[in-house]
Amino acid sequence: MIGPTAWRAVDDGLAIAVRVTPRGGRDALAAGTAEHFAARLAAAPVDGAANAGLVALVAKTFGVPKRAVTIVAGDTARLKRLHITGDATVLAEIAAGL
Repeated sequence: MIGPTAWRAVDDGLAIAVRVTPRGGRDALAAGTAEHFAARLAAAPVDGAANAGLVALVAKTFGVPKRAVTIVAGDTARLKRLHITGDATVLAEIAAGL
């Protein structure tokens, strides 16, 4: 079960923590640990391809446009913090359902 540190509601959306596995075969976002979600990406971590893939995957999962998803920390790390702009209540319900 995802704990309170994997995601939290903020004034203009949701802040989430994601552990990324590039070259994971297929794109998928799922529950990870209490501290983060787990994302598998088909893209390799070259020239920002994995980060772009992660933004697209998170946007699709949460039903928001890609421009609403921002990588706040961890550009070059496996563990990343992202901000999703939107209705915090709706986004929190989606996060809780993962």
